[in-house]
Amino acid sequence: MTPTDHAKAAADLLQAEVTGDQIGLLTKRYPEMGMDDAYSVQNAIYRAKREQGRSVIGWKIGLTSKAMQYALNIDIPDSGILFDDMMFDHGATIPNGRFIQPRIEAEIAFVMKSAVGGANVTRATVIAATDYVAPSIEILDTRIVRVDAETGKTRTVFDTISDNAANAGVVLGAERHAIDAFDLRWVGAITARNGEVEETGLGAGVLNDPIESVVWLAQRMAKYGQSIEPGQIILSGSFIRPVECTAGARIHADFGAFGNVEIDFK
Repeated sequence: MTPTDHAKAAADLLQAEVTGDQIGLLTKRYPEMGMDDAYSVQNAIYRAKREQGRSVIGWKIGLTSKAMQYALNIDIPDSGILFDDMMFDHGATIPNGRFIQPRIEAEIAFVMKSAVGGANVTRATVIAATDYVAPSIEILDTRIVRVDAETGKTRTVFDTISDNAANAGVVLGAERHAIDAFDLRWVGAITARNGEVEETGLGAGVLNDPIESVVWLAQRMAKYGQSIEPGQIILSGSFIRPVECTAGARIHADFGAFGNVEIDFK
């Protein structure tokens, strides 16, 4: 892909977000597309959002479970950018039409008190830089079709990364905890839709420990001269499969003593 291709793909994705009309698979349009191309498209979206006045409030990490990595034939997570218009209050109602095909995931969120950057970031670095951890829900959406109607091929990781890692929203629960207050590997969630349990999981499903997920993000960002900034939210990765959220869905993620998160879809 050329820089012009990256810009065109980003513009099409931004238009899809506005209109609600999904675009076709980028990997079909650009068969030569690779990981660097995908992040270049995502970066073009970042620049356009910043020009629109949006600010960055954090980062999301995806594909942290081995099951998802095996399914997509990759061996590393991916990441996307959280913008200020993606923040929703615990217990809020998402207006109908706000998203195209929303789904949610339960995650542990890290909120940072100091910057984290550089290739030598360690667990100790992340622990020292974390202000608190909290229960959270990530809202996913796709501005790209999940399946190509003509070929039957599904989205690849390159399509997803280009689409800002399918990122759409973040909801933090009310509870705040010191990072060492819980063994995050054993923090889990029972996630229900309209009162029926859909998914359960444990923090250990995220690279064996959600802290390691944040270490991975900081090290990946360092390769591009970026760093995690104070005050930013880091969604460390889901330990459940995505839950579909059609109109009328009421989502409750019960993290036990760690807290809970609720969000409704009108």
